[in-house]
Amino acid sequence: MRRRRSTITSPPRRNLNRISALPVLPQPRSCQLGEVSDQPKPENAITIAVSSRALFRMEEEQKIYNEQGVEAYVKYQLDHENEPFLPGAAFPFVKALEAVNTQLRELYPDSEELFDIVLMTNNHAQVGVRLINSINHYDLFIERFCMTGGNSPIGYLKAYHTNLYLSSDAEKVSGAIEEGIAAATIFSPSKDLQVSEKQLRVAFDGDAVLFSDESEQIVKAHGLDMFFEHEKAHENNPLAQGPLKGFLEALGKLQKKFYSKGLRMECPIRTYLVTARSAASSGARALKTLRSWGLETDEALFLAGAPKGPLLKKIRPHIFFDDQMFHVEGAKEMGTVAAHVPYGVAQKHKQQLQEKPPQNSK
Repeated sequence: MRRRRSTITSPPRRNLNRISALPVLPQPRSCQLGEVSDQPKPENAITIAVSSRALFRMEEEQKIYNEQGVEAYVKYQLDHENEPFLPGAAFPFVKALEAVNTQLRELYPDSEELFDIVLMTNNHAQVGVRLINSINHYDLFIERFCMTGGNSPIGYLKAYHTNLYLSSDAEKVSGAIEEGIAAATIFSPSKDLQVSEKQLRVAFDGDAVLFSDESEQIVKAHGLDMFFEHEKAHENNPLAQGPLKGFLEALGKLQKKFYSKGLRMECPIRTYLVTARSAASSGARALKTLRSWGLETDEALFLAGAPKGPLLKKIRPHIFFDDQMFHVEGAKEMGTVAAHVPYGVAQKHKQQLQEKPPQNSK
């Protein structure tokens, strides 16, 4: 059954400072002479780079690209450029980021410590008009575009001082992680679950996400008993940082801006640690590590190996980060937007299992 499309017949009047969809792709605001951009400088902002296939649903278009090639893909996009894409997995997360920005601008009108969302896509520039139409259709405030025409986005991610990169392309995400950029492959949930429109909620796994994979290496090599002994012996030794530690740090920095105004209980950002660790045997080291970094999460859930999906359904985060796909799959099944962080020994273990030759059957 083909999905229904809506067509933009008479788009609403917009602020002249917003991007307009023109027959020729407009220049970025920063390139237009005589204009003063109200976008924060990349070095001051918390930059979230999102791919077009993470922000919007483009399965039909991707199928054309895979089966018919780039020319047919571009033609299809041009023929349908007045039809907005449907929202994708990252869409609610982006809307929540913008809701936080609205409150930050009210409290700190002159501050550039805001979320800056960059659309990072390897699409050709000719596809840009449909993307702009879709962004304006949903009233998103995304002014920075990078359309790389098939080239790697890594150099652009670095130039924008990217704090987080979300994509549906696992290969590009792995490349970003290898270059030290916080990144994750985002997946759409199996069912729709309503999330808050006023409070950004972000849930993190601990090991190999916020923390290094040191402890997971012990589990893989020596088993759980040795892991418990190791954690007890090293309880007061902080774990090394993982790939998303910097993103939690950035969220905490914005949270403190609300706290300083006496708005701790009304803060529009809430963070969660959701870990398979047991509180009694290995939880203290995780919490002491966060404390040693000057960081905290609003809630910490130690599940002792229990499934994460049911707890995440209760939390209803806009996004959940984990390094193990079976936790990602479990979250998806319960309606949570989950993102895979391809980092640490769990990835190597998975690769070894995939490369292991099958035994000959007798």
